[in-house]
Amino acid sequence: MNVSQAMQERRSVRAFLPRVPSAQDVESLISDAAKAASGGNLQPWRVVALSGTPLKQLTDAVTAAAPMEDSVVPHMAYPPSLWDPYRARRFKNGEDLYKTIDIPRENKAARLEQMGKNGLFFGAPVGVIMLVDERMGYAQWVDLGIYLQSFMLLATERGMATCAQGYWRRFRDTVERVLEVPEAYRVAYGIALGYEDTAAPINDLRADRAEFGEWAQMRGFA
Repeated sequence: MNVSQAMQERRSVRAFLPRVPSAQDVESLISDAAKAASGGNLQPWRVVALSGTPLKQLTDAVTAAAPMEDSVVPHMAYPPSLWDPYRARRFKNGEDLYKTIDIPRENKAARLEQMGKNGLFFGAPVGVIMLVDERMGYAQWVDLGIYLQSFMLLATERGMATCAQGYWRRFRDTVERVLEVPEAYRVAYGIALGYEDTAAPINDLRADRAEFGEWAQMRGFA
């Protein structure tokens, strides 16, 4: 598989097989993704991969914890009062997701239950927590995104599936306590990692993309 194919194949997977990737495969994935570009070669990422008992300890703690208030969570997933066209895209993506598992909009309990599966890494056998020094700025968060995309594309190339999750920032205090994260480091992302359960209806979702003309321009080309 080449990079173009991995870009086409990669998607957010929310149901996994119990098969556990080997320690060697996970380590090489984390290491190889660090070839990603970063400004000044700061390499501002710090990564913790969990499986087995350590993974369960984290998911149990998060399941029992209350999320932090939006007002105190740094780097929320979306700006407040999200505007169009971004609001419409987010709404459609959510509705398309719940359609795959037959949960109507009025069934809020079932939707909350599905949302809670984030805290279990959607059943993935490996959970990855990405950290960043809180003193880093906007540019280093861009670098983290480059690392994250590199990680997910390499996972796709190697037959694994992923789901990147901003959800874990809402449980930052719990995650940092359980993982004994060094001072100054904060949760940036979580990543569910494993092998896709292709029989799970939720994995039928294929998020669409806005038309090229909505967000791109070509200037000065013949």
